[in-house]
Parts: sequence; C-alpha cells; structure tokens
Amino acid sequence: MPTDIPPGINYENVSRWFAQHVPGGGDAPLSFKIIGDGRSNITYFVSNGKLTWVMRRPPLGHVLPTAHDMAREFRVQKALGDHTDVPVPEMIALCEDTAVNDYPFYLMDFRDGVIIVNDLPSGYATTESERKAMSMALVNTLVKLHAVDYNAVGLAAHGRPDGYLARQVSRWSKQWDANKTRELPEIDEVIRRLNGNIPASPPSTIVHGDYRFGNMVLARDNPGRVEAILDWEMSTLGDPLSDLGYTLVYWGNIGDPEERVKVRPNTKVTAQPGFMTREEIVAEYGRQTGRDVSNIAYYEAFANYKLAVITEGIYKRSTMGQTTFEGTESYASAASNLVNLALEQMDAANIR
Repeated sequence: MPTDIPPGINYENVSRWFAQHVPGGGDAPLSFKIIGDGRSNITYFVSNGKLTWVMRRPPLGHVLPTAHDMAREFRVQKALGDHTDVPVPEMIALCEDTAVNDYPFYLMDFRDGVIIVNDLPSGYATTESERKAMSMALVNTLVKLHAVDYNAVGLAAHGRPDGYLARQVSRWSKQWDANKTRELPEIDEVIRRLNGNIPASPPSTIVHGDYRFGNMVLARDNPGRVEAILDWEMSTLGDPLSDLGYTLVYWGNIGDPEERVKVRPNTKVTAQPGFMTREEIVAEYGRQTGRDVSNIAYYEAFANYKLAVITEGIYKRSTMGQTTFEGTESYASAASNLVNLALEQMDAANIR
C-alpha cells in the first residue's frame, strides 16, 4: 500500500471497488492525488500508471443536509453527456455504498486542458482576440446549457423549478444557520431585501449553480473552446439568470474599485485588455437568449449572499480541521465582505 494516500480515501476498499467496477481499474496499484481547490467536494486524480480517472467525493466531515449529493452530480452530467452537446466529462461509475469509502463517490474521465482560477497561465491567451474568444466561449456555453430541454434528457426530477428564487433565499438562510461561526446582522438585511424584491423568473432551465472559469476546462491550443464544465454540485432546475449573476461575481472589469477586488481577488483575471466587460457579458447573453436581463443586479447580489454562506462553511470546516487545502485564514472575514458587497449592489440598484 502506498504511504502517500491523501485524506478521504480508504485505499484498500476503493482499490477493490475499482477492480470490480472499472475497466482496467484492477490492472495495477492505484495512486491518488488531490486536484482542484478542495474547498467543497474533494476531487482526486487517479492513475494506475497506464490509465487515468477523476474521482469526486464529499468534503471531510460537516456534510450538510441536501448538500454534496454525489448521485445527483453524477446523473446530471450523465444525462447531458448522453443526450446533448453541452461539454461535460464522461461519467464512468457511481458508488453509493457507504461501506466502501464512508460516503458515496463517482468516477469520470480526465479532461486535459487549462482551468483559469486566479491568473492566466504564462503564455496562455496573450492576445486580445483570444481573450474575447474566451469571454464568448463562456457565454455561448451557458446559453447552450440553458437551452437544454430538461424533460427530454430525463432530468425533470433534478429540481423543483417553481418558486426557485424564494426557495433559494430560504435554503441558503438555513445553510447560514448551520454554517455560521459568528453572528452577522448584515446578512439578515440582505435576506430581507432579497425576499422583498424577488423578480419574475423566465421559464426554468437546468442551472449549474457555480458557473465560472474556475469550473471550466479550456483547450490548451484554443482558449475559445470549452472541453468540459466541471463541478455540478449545486446544479438544479430553476431561474437561468441566477447562473449569469453568479458568473458576474467572478468577473472583473478594468478600473473596478479596490474594495471590490479585495473581496474577490480572482476577478483580476478578466480585468485585462481583450476580455468582455460584465455589461457586455450580460448584453450578449440577453441577445442570444432573448431573456430580459434588466434585473441582473438582484441576481448578482443574491450570488454574493450565496457565496457568503459557502465561504463560511469552508471556514467552519477549516476550524474543525476538515479541509484539504491551506490558506483558510483568509476565509475568516469573507462572509462579512461578501454580504457588505451585496448590500452595496442592492443600494446602487435601489433594491431596498
């Protein structure tokens, strides 16, 4: 047995499962390496020296009700991969037997490419035309996802689309109560305003829930081609504009105020010449879909509220020693910063 087995893997049990359920999975000893940021569900690169896979499991401990559902994450990608041209990894196998590795997990193929998180890799997308192509690829792929007939691909039970926004505000309020490490009165004001100003939603679609460059694999030889959309943990059926608003939280414009950049430092990636602006992203999405995007400020404020709850959960797990990455000290103030940004956005849009 290897000595460098990462947290969250019962090596003997998982190796036995691979041998029984994965073609070629028992041919040679397996190695596991954590990839991605590991801030929620944990992703592993798995290899036996000849074949490679990617494995996903819930976080270590403190798994909230309704969250981290491996079966849902597996099934939405399987349906999209089998029936649409939305770029997703190929699903290989799902293990729902908790005796194997404490929690369910699933296996998918490995998609090589570039994932943009905090910086552009050296030598990648260096021209303004390539950056424009990246921007358009993000919009085009989101439009493609939101055009899928979820009934036709067998995903009618993937969520409850009616009353989506009201239910989401309530859901994340409950998650806050379960996650919080301190009292934060400002979040109550955000919740009040969100509940009191819910816009009329367009017809429901599949919603990714965490749509951004950090969850997309871009082709190494073409920044304008999406190889796969990753991390379907928060996918459901609901208001498609919630995906658009969430994307904007991670999207920086040249000249953004320092306060906004401090709250989300990774927005610096797109605050460079060539990338479309937030306003252009919204306008292009509206042009392609015909959806009314005039209330997008509500969705962006909602996204910051949602991220505040998520980051608080990450911080709580870090205080309990249940995270697989370093640098969690920056999460101590993340929820407060995001909530204050949501309030500023609502003030500017007269959402009171």
